[in-house]
Order: sequence, then C-alpha cells, then structure tokens
Amino acid sequence: MQNLLPEPAPTLLPAEPDAAELLAKADSEEAVKAVAAQFPSYSAAWARLAELALAAGEPVTAYAYARTGYHRGLDQLRRNGWRGAGPVPWAHEPNQGFLRALRALGQAAGAIGETDEAERCATFLRDSDPSLA
Repeated sequence: MQNLLPEPAPTLLPAEPDAAELLAKADSEEAVKAVAAQFPSYSAAWARLAELALAAGEPVTAYAYARTGYHRGLDQLRRNGWRGAGPVPWAHEPNQGFLRALRALGQAAGAIGETDEAERCATFLRDSDPSLA
C-alpha cells in the first residue's frame, strides 16, 4: 500500500555558534561540563559528556547525560516545527548534537540492559536519517 500523504519537511535546528565555539575548544571533561552548564539546552555538550562517559566505562552516567541531551533536543525540534515524525538530517550540523545524544542514549541503554530503549533509539535514528543505520 502506498502512502499518499507527503512526508514532513526535514527539521533543521538553528545554529548555536557561541556554544559550538566553546565546545570545540573544550579539551577536558570539566571544560565540556562548563559548556553544558552555560548552555544547558545545547544537546551537543550533553552528547559529548555521554560519549566521554561511555568511553570511560560509565554507562549509567552516560545514560543520564544522553537522556538530558535527548530531551533538550526534542524540545528544540518541537520549537522548530517537528511534530513527532519526519527527517532530522545528520548533514545539517546543528542537528548532530541531538542525533549524537540519541545514539549515546541507545548505546548506554544497551549497556545497562534496557534493550527496549536501545531498540527505540536505533529506530528513531533510522527514521531521522536513514544514513545513520
């Protein structure tokens, strides 16, 4: 059966140049935490913290950071027209923080045995941008 409804337009989050510049210069976990504290809605900082925690073998900490970045990203997506479905392309750099937080959330969920959540995150990533599968 063919879907006759048009696919929603891609959601493109706005750039946050001040936060991105500080995060690019952050050379330690403490520096990344400072960026997250100064820009708490900036998903890329939370994603970086989650990735650092995963690399350090701390999946519970990674889960908390990733969940924060994921929820802050959902808030931004909704403010920018996303209605719960449709593409969130990786190629648009400001979307990458949310998508990285979502990927880290799935990895951390899998590491702590929360397989349903890990599968939901994998599906959400594929639905957001099939190139991320």
